[in-house]
Amino acid sequence: MNITLELPSELERELANEASQLNLPLAEYILRVLSFRPFLQNPPKTGVELVTYWESIGVVSSRTDITDSQEYARRLRDQAEHRERA
Repeated sequence: MNITLELPSELERELANEASQLNLPLAEYILRVLSFRPFLQNPPKTGVELVTYWESIGVVSSRTDITDSQEYARRLRDQAEHRERA
């Protein structure tokens, strides 16, 4: 289905900025935002429900470049602890 939609320029800029931060085309980002609605209407209440949701939308195992998640988490934590303060 194709829909043409006139967005206020401010909203378009915000969405375009968010999409570029994720390296996504604007149309794909908007589609992801709209498909997220059911999650907002009935959010997970437990950790198991949250992981099940992440699995259902493909978040789990989406970072194939991370082969050792614990080591990756240690590096992120180390970078955060040693970053320069503004």
